[in-house]
Amino acid sequence: MHLGSFGAWFNPVYDDPARTAFVVEAEALGYTTAWLGMGRRATADLGLVERILDATTTITVATAIVNMWTNHATTVARSYQRISAKHPDRFLLGVGVGHPESIASYRSPFETMAAYLHELEAGGVPRDRRVLAALGPRALRLAADHAAGTHPYLTVPEHTRYAREILGSEPLLAPEHKAVVSTDPERARAIGRGFLTDPYFRLRNYVDNLLRHGFTTEDIAEGGSDRLIDALVLHGTPERIKAGLAAHLNADADHVAVQILVAPGDDPMPGYRALAGVMF
Repeated sequence: MHLGSFGAWFNPVYDDPARTAFVVEAEALGYTTAWLGMGRRATADLGLVERILDATTTITVATAIVNMWTNHATTVARSYQRISAKHPDRFLLGVGVGHPESIASYRSPFETMAAYLHELEAGGVPRDRRVLAALGPRALRLAADHAAGTHPYLTVPEHTRYAREILGSEPLLAPEHKAVVSTDPERARAIGRGFLTDPYFRLRNYVDNLLRHGFTTEDIAEGGSDRLIDALVLHGTPERIKAGLAAHLNADADHVAVQILVAPGDDPMPGYRALAGVMF
């Protein structure tokens, strides 16, 4: 399965027809992988994935992520089998446990992840076609042992380097990173801060991970310091953003999924077009 160096990550804030159109255009622009943010929704039938694969010809489509609490593994495995039969080698199933603040029944995350991966295996989802959202060491080791690898969200290259040390050389390491294609730093920071403050700076999994990798509680307080926002949300010219994304590759990532942030109601595709011009 060819992911390429850079993929396009599409947020679930956009409706399904819009994201289908985004992926169709992303394929035409040269992106070889599209990541579909799934949020907390019950999406076990994976209908959006199937419709997007039906509408495209070569791009790999990955879920980021199917939530383990709201989507039964047996149903997800059946959906995977249905879709992969139609589109072999183009679907990567990303799964994860989410966050305790967002799921009332959240409990024993490590045991839940291990059991879910086992159920996917039993349901016929091959190890090399599933990835796990992982940040900490236990989850990363689980991703290395029972999945193709990991798709970490809201990280910096320091975490990528750390994750590679734990994973070893073979498993897939495909972090997500955000960008605002703008040379106005204040505007870019305002967009990034508005996106990150709620909920991400209120979710302890992400906060704890940032604290482990060079940031302080002062950086995270009151909407995030400029230093933190600049690290999490790249901005500037397309060339500068590409260089920032390449820092993950230099830290031994295999692939970087780029999420373009825009002001509410705006279209993210101009940003993907601008980056495609320097990436491909």
